[in-house]
Amino acid sequence: MRERLLVGFLLGVAACGTAACQLAEAQSFGDSAGPRRTTDIELVADSELIAGAIQPGVTLDGMFARYDVVEGDRQALIAAVRAVFDVRRMRVGQPFVMDRLLDGRVRSFEYEIDGDQRLRVGADLSRSFTAAIEPIAKQVTVDAVEGRISRETPSLTQALEAAGERLDLALALADVFSGELDFSSELQPGDEFRLVVERKTREGAFAGYGAILAAEFVASGRALRAYRYAPHGSRPAYYDEEGRSLKRFFLKSPLKFEPRITSRFSSARRHPILKYTRAHNGVDYSAPTGAPVVAVAPGTVTLAGWTGGGGRTVRIRHSNGYESEYLHLSAMHVRAGTRVSQGDLVGKVGATGLATGPHLHYGLRKNGAYVNPVVEHRNMPPGEPVPAVELAAFVSARARLLGLLQATALRAAD
Repeated sequence: MRERLLVGFLLGVAACGTAACQLAEAQSFGDSAGPRRTTDIELVADSELIAGAIQPGVTLDGMFARYDVVEGDRQALIAAVRAVFDVRRMRVGQPFVMDRLLDGRVRSFEYEIDGDQRLRVGADLSRSFTAAIEPIAKQVTVDAVEGRISRETPSLTQALEAAGERLDLALALADVFSGELDFSSELQPGDEFRLVVERKTREGAFAGYGAILAAEFVASGRALRAYRYAPHGSRPAYYDEEGRSLKRFFLKSPLKFEPRITSRFSSARRHPILKYTRAHNGVDYSAPTGAPVVAVAPGTVTLAGWTGGGGRTVRIRHSNGYESEYLHLSAMHVRAGTRVSQGDLVGKVGATGLATGPHLHYGLRKNGAYVNPVVEHRNMPPGEPVPAVELAAFVSARARLLGLLQATALRAAD
């Protein structure tokens, strides 16, 4: 019976060249002489795309339950996520997108870890979930930036903001020349800078800075240049025209660049609270509460605690008999015994202990005796130069980067 019906249907289809069929087509679709009429077919959505952000105090399981994800998928999703990512690292405010079927099952879940990575979880046909951490695709361009220190823009931050740039770039530029310039005290109106930097965009929007490839800073008539170069088997670093490292054993300052020195190293200074004269074994930097304080050199933390008049204090033992100390901190980010690298965060500026206001007291000892940190930093020799066997390669890279810097200067002149 089924075979006869099928044959009859096929014969009917094959016979659809007759006048009756043509008439039916004309009634349904309109003939060539008149406008065609079509009927829209309404497609019913079988899923919902949910976009949101991580909320405070909400667990991953609680978030999935809030969006009516079925119990089985909730547990499977969480297990897949935990296999590749510590859920305790999920941050409030970070965005997520979930593709959820109307019956509560999940097709996919994405969470943006930071500006560079996302967590992606997907289900296969057997309803097994697989999670992976993937890089976020970005476009990178190379841009030139320039600025000038003036009375209206007396700091590096303000000068770069006037050029349309952000704080991150000021921090990066200060770090490049941290062994040569103290941005807290050595900048003067008329100083100029220019640099060539990688700029990242994501879907057409700014997504952060990459590496500074080359930079020039003219401070008080002294021209400093930096070229980024990676010797074979080493990490990229910055070198001067001759291939000498710009990195010193000590940073110029434990603060990035905003503060100024309010009290210098002295054998006899009248204490503002105790009201009598005694040695001031360090320098005081004026800085706002919470400003980051970094290690001036690699070493091991010997103390992270309260020292009476010094308030919250961090001390670090370095090589060659040096020990640095950071006083009056509002917070400490290291513990005794911690190994730190140059530039690592050790604490934040505060006004603990005997302090009239927020500032950082920075002290330096050599073989147990206090020395003037400003003078000692200035006398430090540079780091390792470009290896002799790579000088030709460095000179070639320098010429290319110098061309980019000079092109920036020519545009400024025009």
